[in-house]
Amino acid sequence: MLALVLGGIGGTIYKVISPDGWVAQAFGRSLSAGAAALGSMGLVGALAWFSRARGDPESGLVSYFVLYGFAAAGMLYLLQLWIKGTL
Repeated sequence: MLALVLGGIGGTIYKVISPDGWVAQAFGRSLSAGAAALGSMGLVGALAWFSRARGDPESGLVSYFVLYGFAAAGMLYLLQLWIKGTL
């Protein structure tokens, strides 16, 4: 499970910042626009992390969805790597 989660996180990061990744497709390979997009995504993620409710019993449920989502993504990336030979 840990390997799938780590593969999902690593594959997602690779898909975001690779030369033919999601940021390059969205901004047409402009380095400044891509860096601004990554910075803004990081800022939004940091703000979401700090503003989360501390005593919320449903917060554990969200972490399970994130965990299993990355595990599913890791499985998809592994399958794609096995079939195509590349991500």
